[in-house]
Amino acid sequence: MKPLYDKLTKELKRNNIRISYQRLKVLEYLVNHKCHPTVEQIYSSLNKDIPTLSKTTIYSTLNTLADAGMIRVINIEDHETRYDATIENHGHFKCESCGEIYDFNIDMDLLVTKDLKNFKILDKNVYFKGVCPDCMNKKNQ
Repeated sequence: MKPLYDKLTKELKRNNIRISYQRLKVLEYLVNHKCHPTVEQIYSSLNKDIPTLSKTTIYSTLNTLADAGMIRVINIEDHETRYDATIENHGHFKCESCGEIYDFNIDMDLLVTKDLKNFKILDKNVYFKGVCPDCMNKKNQ
């Protein structure tokens, strides 16, 4: 566990982010839980170990980390914001049945359209929705 804390601490310092126990725990949670959690999921999990943790602190930490480019904000649904510690370009697939979100590799450089020739693209996101293999298997049984 210590090597991960050291790595996360260095990353926060490199991005000029003040280090606090809460920030380290939120970032550690994102790195260790590739489930693309919501604020509610992060809060529910961390509140057991940090009873003084507030959702406001989590929101503030996530905004700080996103602004520094350390995490990605995922908005597959209008009513739901999720967070991802994998910042390399990739796509997301959301299962309409179970709600799980899966990462998939995609070459974002191939996603250029002639209609945006004189635009400066700051971010590219690819979201697919459908049914995952596990849910299809359950439905067929």
